[in-house]
Amino acid sequence: MSGPYPFQNSTSVSRRQAMLATMAAAATTVLPQSGDAEETAPADDSRKSSPKKYGMKKSINLWAFPYPDRMSLRECLQLAKDAGFDGIELNYDLESDLSPKAGPKEFAAIRRMADEIGIEISGLCSFLFWPYPLTANDPARSARGIELATKMTHAAHELGTKNLLVVPGSVHIPWRDDYPPVANDLCHERAIAAVTKLLPTAEKLGISLNIENIFFNGYLMTPMEMADFVDHFDNEFVNVHFDTGNIMMFQYPEHWIAYLGKRIRNVHLKEFTKKGTDFSLETFRPLLDGTTDWPAVVDAFDQNGYDGYLTFEYFHPWLHYPEALIYQTSDSLNRMLGRTS
Repeated sequence: MSGPYPFQNSTSVSRRQAMLATMAAAATTVLPQSGDAEETAPADDSRKSSPKKYGMKKSINLWAFPYPDRMSLRECLQLAKDAGFDGIELNYDLESDLSPKAGPKEFAAIRRMADEIGIEISGLCSFLFWPYPLTANDPARSARGIELATKMTHAAHELGTKNLLVVPGSVHIPWRDDYPPVANDLCHERAIAAVTKLLPTAEKLGISLNIENIFFNGYLMTPMEMADFVDHFDNEFVNVHFDTGNIMMFQYPEHWIAYLGKRIRNVHLKEFTKKGTDFSLETFRPLLDGTTDWPAVVDAFDQNGYDGYLTFEYFHPWLHYPEALIYQTSDSLNRMLGRTS
């Protein structure tokens, strides 16, 4: 019995026969005529990127690069530039090119290198606020924290950036077993005192002390508390460094952004998923691989009139082909900001 399709009963169909049959079927397909709705996709396709273009700047933190083990600082800056970033955020620690071992001459050289490459330094941040918390029970540790934060303020000035991320205090640091809990009211009192000590240097050098929301440290847990903390100083050099991922476990960044408004001076974008996580840095993911409502977040920034840096922060440089993460993040930001064609 023969069927309605060519070669239905054949046990041996040649590749050439199959191709000819496919071509014949295609020839009978009715293609959309001029004017049909299916003829062309809309110019702005929200499935591919934001249909609205935003003026914020693309930035990436140095922690996403295999620095200093497998890339030099120059290579990282050049890669960020080549991938299409407007800026790069640098990190201050006890070793490497950005540390107390460096002075004005070395930091000025880094600034010149960035200028030569054509990339801006979007800000300076540090993990040193964890081993040397500004609110530690041990006066020697908190004093060391103030000393290091003061050095960071000078480094930011010499690097040519106006932004220094500051963690003002912690009730608890869950990833460290050498930080006894600090009572909430005492933490707040010490944090106010610490930022007050840092302010004269910041004012003199024109550096904004940008207070970051952490959530994991049990301090400044709501946008209202953050706003009250910043407003306490009534000073143009105390602002907010808003991190989208640090509050995602139980809250939503678009709500914070709307409340904090013009207080936001700099931004970290961290991806997070609410579909099952732990309480470590492993909760954070490559950009767009999570549950953050990025269209709502970016629009909230736009509603505030924010046109500064959006800095992707990620702590795990890829083991193989680490440049792929940099290019992937740049492409994701292009789609979030409506920069794709």
